Amino acid sequence: MEPRDPSLMELRGNAIGTINPNSSSEEVFQNQTLRPILKLQNDLFIEVFRNYAVKQKNVFFSLGPDKKMAYIENVIQRDIKFRNSLKGMVIGLFTVQEYQEYILNSSNLNKRMMNMLIERLKSQVQLFENP
Repeated sequence: MEPRDPSLMELRGNAIGTINPNSSSEEVFQNQTLRPILKLQNDLFIEVFRNYAVKQKNVFFSLGPDKKMAYIENVIQRDIKFRNSLKGMVIGLFTVQEYQEYILNSSNLNKRMMNMLIERLKSQVQLFENP
């Protein structure tokens, strides 16, 4: 069996975004770790959100485009269980070193992670059709 960390790095691919010497450690983590994981997990996030919407009595599917955007944001910010599930889908693809870095500043990194995920889902709202 191959070591976990190199396999994860190969699966995720390279950093997404610009990293320069002036980048903060949070920005570097965001571009090297969070963005590639969010991209890799994109299809899964879409299915997880669709399933969540169905379990919430399909209210989401009857909303207009602007209300759908607000719904996505509100759900991820307010439903702690759902948010923690999404976070787990990202954290599960961290290397050990990345996790050690993450726990030093998890609050700010969680905000970045959830904001990027919200924007990612909102930009693909047309993919959420009533099943």
